Amino acid sequence: MIRAFLKHCEEAEEDDELRDVQRTLYDYMLALGGPLRAGDHGKYLKQAKKKLKKLRNANELFLEIQPEISSHTNFQMAAVSLNASVTQIAKLIESHAAGSPLS
Repeated sequence: MIRAFLKHCEEAEEDDELRDVQRTLYDYMLALGGPLRAGDHGKYLKQAKKKLKKLRNANELFLEIQPEISSHTNFQMAAVSLNASVTQIAKLIESHAAGSPLS
């Protein structure tokens, strides 16, 4: 939902960094789509881990530029939601890498 919001907002037409965030979110989802459809959990986790640094960087960039782009509640909520999502994704991937079961 955050990616769709960013893709279709007027601000994205004018801001290259915001478009980069949206493209990174799309790239992350695209990379996981094939393994998800195939039910290949190992490949899904491998791709999720491989792309995690780019996802974290996009999150950090969005948190940095969001106040400059717009102070509208929708943008503030998108920043909070993206940060929470990326934090949870990273936590799940890192706990799996450490041998803990995913929960």
